[in-house]
Amino acid sequence: MSLTVVGSIAFDAVHTPFGEREKMLGGSAVHFSLASSFFTDVRVVGPVGDDFTQSEFDVLENRGIITDDIERVAGAQTFFWKGHYEFDLNTAHTDDTQLNVFGDFEPKLSDQSKSSDMLFLANIQPDLQRQVRAQCDGIGFAGLDTMNLWIDIAKDSLLAAMSEVDCVLINDAEIRQLTGESNLARAAKAVMELGPSAVIAKQGEYGAALFTPADSSPCPVSRSKTCVTPPAPATASRAGSSATSTASVRSLTNRHCGSPWVTAPCSPPTTSKNSAPRGSAGSPGKRSTTGSKHCGR
Repeated sequence: MSLTVVGSIAFDAVHTPFGEREKMLGGSAVHFSLASSFFTDVRVVGPVGDDFTQSEFDVLENRGIITDDIERVAGAQTFFWKGHYEFDLNTAHTDDTQLNVFGDFEPKLSDQSKSSDMLFLANIQPDLQRQVRAQCDGIGFAGLDTMNLWIDIAKDSLLAAMSEVDCVLINDAEIRQLTGESNLARAAKAVMELGPSAVIAKQGEYGAALFTPADSSPCPVSRSKTCVTPPAPATASRAGSSATSTASVRSLTNRHCGSPWVTAPCSPPTTSKNSAPRGSAGSPGKRSTTGSKHCGR
């Protein structure tokens, strides 16, 4: 099976009480692609600038990710995000956002990307998600990620985008904001009534939960005594794994069943892909509570 991922490719600067990094590879498309590469063949689509070097490509390509559809924009810089975390590592605070190449992003998909079995619309403007979805009318399974910014400024477009996919990934606070439901199960049910057949609610350091019309299943995490990195990258990875395995199981069984969907995401399978050289983006996906204006985290 094959997967196309469309979204942001970025550099991040992150400060926490435990350390800091001034330039790390990040972006929603990067994290999702790396996670999904343990389960299927992945193509990634997004723009980068001149500052995106071969070493960044190597992180993706060493995991077998096809980078042919990454668009290099001459004379420009890659999308950049700077933020900090306090002792609550579930909450990101945005200090600087530079859209750079991402400000004029118009997804360009090759015929190979359009013909993948699965499509993931990483966290970008809902109108762009809909444009990409319309180009991939032969896709067997499509999912999208979103954030509070789009709920605030583009809710109608976001609801329309959700109605056109099979699976929605969203964090627990945002799904409550979107639906007005305080109970997570009822909130997921409200989203599925729009059209998706599955909802993955990301829960930061606590893992994620998968909801279908018939069932719900948790994907917990192994707790560590020492945490020096914000939990968002791990949540993004679990979400990527969950969505990919969800699509795979659905395509094989053509039915919804709870626990098999989340067996794989909690621990990547032991396969030849798992033994390939691995890169690590090492930077978080962000959900800011401080008025972020970024468009692809």
